[in-house]
Amino acid sequence: MGIISRGFRGRPRDDHGRLPPGQYQVHDFPVLSAGPTPRIPLERWEFAIDTEAEQTHRWTWQELMALPQETPTVDIHCVTKWSKFDTNWQGVSLDVLFEDVETAAEYALVYSYGGYTTNLPLEDLLDGKAWIAHRFDGEELEPVHGGPARLVVPHLYFWKSAKWVRGIRLMNEDWPGFWETAGYHNYGDPWREQRYEGD
Repeated sequence: MGIISRGFRGRPRDDHGRLPPGQYQVHDFPVLSAGPTPRIPLERWEFAIDTEAEQTHRWTWQELMALPQETPTVDIHCVTKWSKFDTNWQGVSLDVLFEDVETAAEYALVYSYGGYTTNLPLEDLLDGKAWIAHRFDGEELEPVHGGPARLVVPHLYFWKSAKWVRGIRLMNEDWPGFWETAGYHNYGDPWREQRYEGD
């Protein structure tokens, strides 16, 4: 006797191959944070890139707003298994911010207001793969979603897209961030289901 009734096909999928394994699509924007939401006045906000040679490149909010802006539309995927398609952002490509940065480093540790950190290979932040975003769906980015500005790295699980981003420290050796030291995967590719250490 068959276990599955004839004609049963399971939940229909109409994601056209956009949904990574183990994920489900949402239409809202779930709020998940590791701690309280920082509130950073724009006059005190800054973003820095610190090189392995101890050189610092720094931008105020006004300087960030004066840089060329992009409006990427991307799918995002959370390690808690939700995915949201066609999210609309506005921000500055990391390629623009790295134009005058001299580095031989291969790794980056992203750090945030509030103390959050996450690590990535530097190559995952460049070549059109990442942005410092300050608007979502045409509106200023809400603090609960990382405003005034967050990192957006859509090809990795969304914990790599640090909220309330404050800077990037370039390093010659990889150094795990907040969730990575707590057992999350060091890289976090949603298409390979790299959720936890050992995946």
